[in-house]
Amino acid sequence: MISFLKRWLILAMAVALAASIVPGIEYHPMGLIAATLLLSILNAVVRPVIILLSLPLVVVTLGLFMLIINALLLWGVGHIITGFHVRTFGAAFWGSLLISIVSLILNSLTKSGNSRVHVSRGKPPGARPPADGGGPVIDV
Repeated sequence: MISFLKRWLILAMAVALAASIVPGIEYHPMGLIAATLLLSILNAVVRPVIILLSLPLVVVTLGLFMLIINALLLWGVGHIITGFHVRTFGAAFWGSLLISIVSLILNSLTKSGNSRVHVSRGKPPGARPPADGGGPVIDV
C-alpha cells in the first residue's frame, strides 16, 4: 500500500508539473487527485491490454507507439474527469511525454516502481575471470 501511494504521489507531481508547463492541460486540485487516481488505474489495467493489442505497431515503431498510447490515456482521462481538462491531442502527447520522463526520474531517485538507473565502469557484475589465468591468447 505504501508503494502504491508513493507511485501515486509521484504521478500526481508529474501531472501537476506537466499541467504547469504544457499549454492546454488545466486542472483544479480535486480534479488532479481524481485524474491521477484514474490514470493509475488505467495504466495498471487498460494499458497492458492496449499494448498487447497494438504489439505489431509497437514493434514496427521501435516502441515509439507507446507515446501515442500514453497520450490517448491522458486525453481520455481529460474527457472523463471534471476538473481536469486536456484540450488537444498535441497537449496530451507533450504532457504524457513530460509525465513519463518526470515519473522515470522520480521513481529511480526514490527507488519505487520498476525503474532503475545504474551506471558502472569496469567488468559487468558477475563476470568471472577466465580459467586459463586471463593472459593474452594468440591462435595460430
